[in-house]
Parts: sequence; C-alpha cells; structure tokens
Amino acid sequence: MTNNHLIIDAQNIHKYFGKKQVLSGLEFQLPAGKIYAICGKNGSGKSVFLRILTGLMFPSSGRVDIFGQHLGVDMEFPSNTGALIDHPGFLMNESGRRNLLLLAKISGKATPDKIDETLSFVGLDPGDRKPFKTYSVGMRQRLGLAQAIMEDPDLLILDEPTAGLDFDGQREIYEYLIELRKRGKTILITSHSQGEIKLLCDKAFLLDEGKLDILSDIQVEEFPPVTDGD
Repeated sequence: MTNNHLIIDAQNIHKYFGKKQVLSGLEFQLPAGKIYAICGKNGSGKSVFLRILTGLMFPSSGRVDIFGQHLGVDMEFPSNTGALIDHPGFLMNESGRRNLLLLAKISGKATPDKIDETLSFVGLDPGDRKPFKTYSVGMRQRLGLAQAIMEDPDLLILDEPTAGLDFDGQREIYEYLIELRKRGKTILITSHSQGEIKLLCDKAFLLDEGKLDILSDIQVEEFPPVTDGD
C-alpha cells in the first residue's frame, strides 16, 4: 500500500530498451521538503528514471506513486509537479513571457501576473520582448526553470538544471532552488557535480547498474561570501 506521507514512492522499477536493461528493480522513496540529487555516469539511466517519474515514459514493470496517486492509473501525468527535462520546446520567435503565456493556457493555473512574478524571481525581465532564439544559455536555463515553477508546484523534478552555465549562472540557479526549499518545496535534481550536491542537497543517491543507493547524508554548506576585487 502506498505511503501517503511520501511525495514519491517508486517500487520495483524495471526498464528495458529491447534486450538492454537500464533500470533493474529500482526502489525510491522521497519525503517532502528537501533537495535531493541522483548522481551517476552518463548512460546510467538518470534521465530515463526522471521521464518515468514525470509520466513521459512508462516503466517496463513496477509502480510509481506521486502524492499518493498511482502514475499511469490515477493520472497520466503527476499533479502538483513541475519538471525541467532536456530542453523545453519553446517557440524560437516568441519572447520568454509569450512562451509561458501559451504554456499556461494548457492548464489555466498560471495567471499573467504569476508568470511575471516567476520571470522576475528567476532573473528575467517580464517586459523583455526579445525572441527566445536570441537568449543566452543562462537565459534559456532560467526560462526553463520558470516554466517548471510558474504553477507553484510542491514537487520539482529537474534534469541537470545548471548544465552549460558559467559560475555566476550556476550560483544564481542554486540561490533560486534554496529559496524554493525555504518555501517548502520538494526538489529532485540530477547532477554530476560533487560541489553542487554539497551546496544544495540534503541527500544524494547513486544510480549504478540500474539500482539506486544512498551516497550519504549531506551537510548542506553555505555559499562562500562574495568579495569585491581579487
């Protein structure tokens, strides 16, 4: 029976692509209100598992419950969940704000005012009319985060949210995620960076040979102070 105190409860997850087994009896339980990381080498199945958690892919066998609801049975996609996986399909010739307004029409949960508030939160100007195709890598990553959080979900699932960003861009994303944790959100990320995990995460898991193991309980570190000059 599903433990309703868990945000995510994944049981005995197997995933095959033809004869290749990517996930092998994976078990994963996630309580609320912390930042968690899944680590693993390229090709270990991290993104595959996130796609299963977000309803974008079905497991070959096993069960996923999110907020006590059976994914794929009680719901097609998890409710109260925001996700950033791969690169969101934004329209190249539209502004960031226009892209979010169009996405918001699908569920009707994010008002224009909420979208403006979210854009400001992630460091983007709601009044900027530049098309998405002119955005830098950092701006695109911020807009991807904005689309994940604009409906104020309690669960965020983010696949390498700082990939491709320079140090300043990474630090800004860290600050956004830490603030979201302070607001009571549960956040699951994938990461290759030990430093990122120590700064952000309360617990980390290693995905290896299709199974998840706890790396360790992590003492979240404070950001080093910012100083002017060299």
